[in-house]
Amino acid sequence: MDSNVSWMIREKIERTIKNLEKNNIEAYNVKNSKQLIELIDKLIPEGETVAVGGSMTLFETGIIDHIRSKNYNFLDRYKEGLSKEDIKDVFRKSFFADSYIVSTNALTENGELYNVDGNGNRVAAMLFGPDKVIVIAGINKIVKDVDEAIKRNKFVSAPINAKRLNKATPCTKVGYCMDCKSQDRICNEYTLIKRQGVKGRIKVIIVEEELGY
Repeated sequence: MDSNVSWMIREKIERTIKNLEKNNIEAYNVKNSKQLIELIDKLIPEGETVAVGGSMTLFETGIIDHIRSKNYNFLDRYKEGLSKEDIKDVFRKSFFADSYIVSTNALTENGELYNVDGNGNRVAAMLFGPDKVIVIAGINKIVKDVDEAIKRNKFVSAPINAKRLNKATPCTKVGYCMDCKSQDRICNEYTLIKRQGVKGRIKVIIVEEELGY
């Protein structure tokens, strides 16, 4: 990476971390997926009950396979053979998890987490329930402010995720959000976490890679 680009990214990460900490959110920075997994092992002792939110980032970094390989009580929403009722049960049990690992649609330099959900299980657990919420975000998720976070969802996260999930929504045809009324719409619950009431409950790990949507 060009040294000037690297400098700009570093400044952006440092601003974001500083503001996350002001908002009672623990913040970490790692270079790559290997360092990420090493940090996860430190943050989540074996024996804990662990759940995850829907996230391509967790697959790309190898987190899902790593959790499966460790001595955790893993509430695995991706386990083969689960019925819709089984998955719903996993979602409900996730509120009682010791650690909930997830990504975010956008992370502002002001230290805020912006997310849009289809059925709300991911954002609900981020807001309340699990003792620890560990948010993993690639550098591509960092935006200047909430306005930029909203734009990112409309022009990046929403259409790409709808395409990934084979949804019959207008955005899968045109490549950007049209605020549709489709039954397949995945943009239903909008949340902005500006601050964490319980200091350190939410922990954000910024990975210096482009990850997820």
